[in-house]
Amino acid sequence: MAPPPKLSFHPPLLNSACPWATGIEDLRQLLQCPSTGAVTTRTSLLRGFKHDDAAHRYLFFDPSTGKPGFGTSSNSEPPESSPLFASASLNSLGYSPHTLNEYLDMIRELARDPELSETGKTFIISVTGSAADVRECYDIIVLAAPSVPFPLAVEINLSCPNIPGAPPPAYDGAALTRYLEALPEQPSIPIGVKAPPYTYHAQFVMFIDALKPLASRISFVTSTNTLGSCLVLDESTQLPGLGFGGMAGPPLHPLALGNAATIRRMLDEAETLNHIQVIGVGGVGDGDGYRRFKKVGAYAVAAGTALGKHGTGVFQKIEEDLQSVWE
Repeated sequence: MAPPPKLSFHPPLLNSACPWATGIEDLRQLLQCPSTGAVTTRTSLLRGFKHDDAAHRYLFFDPSTGKPGFGTSSNSEPPESSPLFASASLNSLGYSPHTLNEYLDMIRELARDPELSETGKTFIISVTGSAADVRECYDIIVLAAPSVPFPLAVEINLSCPNIPGAPPPAYDGAALTRYLEALPEQPSIPIGVKAPPYTYHAQFVMFIDALKPLASRISFVTSTNTLGSCLVLDESTQLPGLGFGGMAGPPLHPLALGNAATIRRMLDEAETLNHIQVIGVGGVGDGDGYRRFKKVGAYAVAAGTALGKHGTGVFQKIEEDLQSVWE
């Protein structure tokens, strides 16, 4: 069977699915950034996620001391006066309040601007839900593809650690298989899986074993999502409830790099999987972080926390660090 379509964009730098890719103005700024080749939307559901400002929040903290910055936020506007040293993030967020169809409408609206449409950037539309929902999301996106000037791809987020009663399916081989089996055998646009951080060998084996019999359905793996069950304290918890959330930014980088390296190696060792590309995510905010992910075989590198901290200028900083040498 022929391999599925590949991602193809340049430069191989983009944002990850994150709170700073939620609304149309976020997406507009990402499209306008000259240093990225693709844009990822925040993860959406068919019928939207019930966002609660009081419960779903994020903060920045100092990764060397664990000391939190000032305040929390529930949207793409970061907390005011968050100090520079607070470069890591912790979040109790769920998914986007916008539905998949609302994101497609945003993309169509952005395409009406000739300067934006001429960028030709790939849109990676991040989605989740039940296995049947995810297949419906794919079908909707394929139908929408001819109506926009941007190449479209689908990222299936199976790794959010913050949904009560819904553990990340990519930690469970049987659950992951159900999602993969729901996908078309020969997709017409690239489909990827966003994986959680794995911490021991058997988890990587489970992930690869689930992919092997269904290899023609997957074009890429995004590695890795935030690390759940993390806690930042000052005199009290900083996030709502018990204060736990998913951690990202510099302290996640070594684990994310190890995940990307291990997944790339194991994909290459399995003959039926070596076509699958890897998008490396986790703690990248400069050229050195980008180079490390490329060194372990990532096709492209994404940033999330650094985008929230510094805006799209972080991508220009990475390009300047690299002197526009992307490989």
